[in-house]
Amino acid sequence: QDSLLNICMDAKHHKTQPGPEGQLYGQCALWKENACCTANTSLEAHQDQSYLYNFNWDHCGAMPEKCKRHFIQDTCLYECSPNLGPWIDQTDTSWRKERVLHVPLCREDCEQWWEDCRDAVTCKVNWHKGWNWTTG
Repeated sequence: QDSLLNICMDAKHHKTQPGPEGQLYGQCALWKENACCTANTSLEAHQDQSYLYNFNWDHCGAMPEKCKRHFIQDTCLYECSPNLGPWIDQTDTSWRKERVLHVPLCREDCEQWWEDCRDAVTCKVNWHKGWNWTTG
Protein backbone atom coordinates (compact mmCIF):
# COMPACT_ATOMS: atom_id res chain seq x y z
CA GLN A 1 0.00 0.00 0.00
CA ASP A 2 2.81 2.44 0.85
CA SER A 3 4.23 2.04 -2.66
CA LEU A 4 1.09 3.73 -4.01
CA LEU A 5 1.80 6.92 -2.09
CA ASN A 6 4.66 9.36 -2.49
CA ILE A 7 5.15 8.66 -6.20
CA CYS A 8 4.86 10.71 -9.38
CA MET A 9 3.16 9.36 -12.45
CA ASP A 10 4.96 9.07 -15.76
CA ALA A 11 3.31 11.97 -17.59
CA LYS A 12 4.15 15.09 -19.56
CA HIS A 13 5.18 17.58 -16.86
CA HIS A 14 5.69 15.43 -13.77
CA LYS A 15 8.98 15.13 -11.90
CA THR A 16 10.35 11.60 -11.63
CA GLN A 17 10.26 11.73 -7.81
CA PRO A 18 8.25 13.93 -5.43
CA GLY A 19 10.10 16.43 -3.31
CA PRO A 20 9.90 19.92 -1.80
CA GLU A 21 9.03 22.81 -4.12
CA GLY A 22 9.00 25.95 -1.99
CA GLN A 23 7.90 28.29 -4.77
CA LEU A 24 4.69 26.65 -5.95
CA TYR A 25 2.21 29.20 -7.25
CA GLY A 26 -1.33 29.98 -6.09
CA GLN A 27 -3.66 27.04 -5.60
CA CYS A 28 -0.80 24.58 -6.18
CA ALA A 29 1.02 25.80 -3.04
CA LEU A 30 -0.80 23.14 -1.01
CA TRP A 31 1.77 20.62 -2.29
CA LYS A 32 4.93 22.71 -1.75
CA GLU A 33 6.28 20.38 0.96
CA ASN A 34 6.19 17.34 -1.34
CA ALA A 35 5.27 17.84 -4.98
CA CYS A 36 5.40 16.09 -8.33
CA CYS A 37 5.28 19.46 -10.12
CA THR A 38 7.80 22.25 -10.54
CA ALA A 39 7.24 25.92 -9.75
CA ASN A 40 6.91 26.68 -13.46
CA THR A 41 4.26 24.00 -13.94
CA SER A 42 2.31 25.40 -10.99
CA LEU A 43 2.40 28.88 -12.52
CA GLU A 44 1.28 27.60 -15.92
CA ALA A 45 -1.65 25.75 -14.30
CA HIS A 46 -3.11 29.18 -13.50
CA GLN A 47 -2.77 30.70 -16.99
CA ASP A 48 -5.80 31.03 -19.25
CA GLN A 49 -3.64 30.04 -22.23
CA SER A 50 -1.15 27.58 -20.80
CA TYR A 51 1.70 25.78 -22.52
CA LEU A 52 0.96 22.71 -20.34
CA TYR A 53 -1.58 21.25 -22.73
CA ASN A 54 -2.01 24.03 -25.28
CA PHE A 55 -5.50 24.54 -23.86
CA ASN A 56 -7.42 27.70 -23.07
CA TRP A 57 -10.00 27.69 -20.26
CA ASP A 58 -11.87 30.37 -22.21
CA HIS A 59 -12.12 28.30 -25.41
CA CYS A 60 -15.90 28.83 -25.58
CA GLY A 61 -16.03 32.32 -24.10
CA ALA A 62 -14.93 33.72 -20.76
CA MET A 63 -15.16 31.16 -17.96
CA PRO A 64 -16.25 32.80 -14.69
CA GLU A 65 -13.41 33.05 -12.16
CA LYS A 66 -15.43 31.24 -9.48
CA CYS A 67 -15.79 28.31 -11.90
CA LYS A 68 -12.23 28.43 -13.23
CA ARG A 69 -10.76 28.00 -9.74
CA HIS A 70 -12.13 24.44 -9.64
CA PHE A 71 -10.45 23.53 -12.92
CA ILE A 72 -7.20 25.09 -11.69
CA GLN A 73 -7.44 23.10 -8.45
CA ASP A 74 -8.02 19.93 -10.46
CA THR A 75 -4.95 20.72 -12.57
CA CYS A 76 -2.85 21.37 -9.45
CA LEU A 77 -3.97 18.06 -7.95
CA TYR A 78 -3.13 16.19 -11.16
CA GLU A 79 0.24 17.87 -11.67
CA CYS A 80 1.45 18.20 -8.08
CA SER A 81 0.02 15.50 -5.82
CA PRO A 82 2.36 12.63 -4.89
CA ASN A 83 -0.59 10.65 -3.52
CA LEU A 84 -2.51 9.68 -6.65
CA GLY A 85 -0.91 6.24 -6.88
CA PRO A 86 -4.08 4.24 -6.14
CA TRP A 87 -5.72 5.80 -9.21
CA ILE A 88 -2.83 5.64 -11.69
CA ASP A 89 -3.78 3.86 -14.89
CA GLN A 90 -1.41 2.80 -17.66
CA THR A 91 -1.90 4.52 -21.01
CA ASP A 92 0.18 4.70 -24.14
CA THR A 93 0.09 8.08 -25.80
CA SER A 94 2.82 10.20 -27.30
CA TRP A 95 2.86 12.53 -24.30
CA ARG A 96 2.27 10.31 -21.27
CA LYS A 97 2.54 6.71 -20.14
CA GLU A 98 0.23 7.06 -17.14
CA ARG A 99 -2.92 8.94 -16.19
CA VAL A 100 -5.34 8.89 -13.25
CA LEU A 101 -8.88 7.50 -13.36
CA HIS A 102 -11.75 7.58 -10.86
CA VAL A 103 -10.04 9.81 -8.28
CA PRO A 104 -12.66 10.39 -5.57
CA LEU A 105 -14.08 13.86 -5.08
CA CYS A 106 -15.65 14.97 -1.81
CA ARG A 107 -19.38 15.54 -2.11
CA GLU A 108 -19.02 19.10 -0.81
CA ASP A 109 -16.38 19.88 -3.43
CA CYS A 110 -18.51 18.39 -6.18
CA GLU A 111 -21.57 20.38 -5.11
CA GLN A 112 -19.57 23.62 -4.87
CA TRP A 113 -18.02 23.00 -8.30
CA TRP A 114 -21.52 22.56 -9.73
CA GLU A 115 -22.81 25.71 -8.02
CA ASP A 116 -19.85 27.79 -9.19
CA CYS A 117 -20.04 26.53 -12.80
CA ARG A 118 -23.76 25.98 -13.33
CA ASP A 119 -24.14 29.17 -15.39
CA ALA A 120 -20.97 28.65 -17.43
CA VAL A 121 -21.14 27.22 -20.93
CA THR A 122 -18.94 24.98 -23.03
CA CYS A 123 -18.99 24.30 -26.74
CA LYS A 124 -17.60 20.77 -26.41
CA VAL A 125 -19.25 17.58 -25.17
CA ASN A 126 -16.00 15.87 -24.14
CA TRP A 127 -12.84 17.86 -23.35
CA HIS A 128 -10.64 14.76 -23.47
CA LYS A 129 -11.01 13.83 -27.12
CA GLY A 130 -12.15 14.93 -30.54
CA TRP A 131 -10.31 18.27 -30.74
CA ASN A 132 -9.16 19.53 -34.11
CA TRP A 133 -5.57 20.67 -33.51
CA THR A 134 -4.68 21.32 -37.18
CA THR A 135 -4.77 25.10 -36.71
CA GLY A 136 -2.88 24.97 -33.43
